Amino acid sequence: MSDAPVFLTRPVPYYAQWESAALVPDIIGGTLSAADDPLWQRSGAASREEYAFWSWRLCGMACLRMALEHWGGTAPPAVTLAEECVEAGAYVRHPDRVDGLIYAPFAAYARRRWGLFAESRPRLPAEELPEHLAAGRLAMLSVHPSLRTLDPRPPHRGGHLVLAVGATPDHLLVHNPSGFPDASQRFAEVPWADLGRFYAERGVLLGPGERRS
Repeated sequence: MSDAPVFLTRPVPYYAQWESAALVPDIIGGTLSAADDPLWQRSGAASREEYAFWSWRLCGMACLRMALEHWGGTAPPAVTLAEECVEAGAYVRHPDRVDGLIYAPFAAYARRRWGLFAESRPRLPAEELPEHLAAGRLAMLSVHPSLRTLDPRPPHRGGHLVLAVGATPDHLLVHNPSGFPDASQRFAEVPWADLGRFYAERGVLLGPGERRS
């Protein structure tokens, strides 16, 4: 996408979906249980077990927190937001799993609860992203989790949410809630030529609006 405009948002804060961003490789690699994250209480979860359950499913809430802090200054804890999204129908919780994030009710929740511009996009082609970013919006994108290492052969596209925060002629810049420190967490460069094998071409566009508490 060599004709993409060079654009980078004002500095967007970063949140991992686990409270200890530096421990993401250990948690994903299985050498540390999420329940043993020393910062788990910051999540708003009532227990370590509740945190461990939700933490693997909080990529969308991490993206929302980044957007809220970028435009509003503060963001509630991730599990607190997830519980609100359950009530809003954006997550459907089962004893052993969670269905979602379901984009349409999530976008309605983001508009109603936080006063953001939020648009569910079941179809969001990569070539549209630079224009949206240049207009001051952020984009939650459905990608395969192995985007964090630019896996040459991901098994499928989608399943994980990242926040697109900027674009250059050669790269899309993302904040990845399950990225690795000093490699693929903040302003991670994803070559346009590689994006297609991870990106399911769907997501949610977010923009500033009147913040409501």
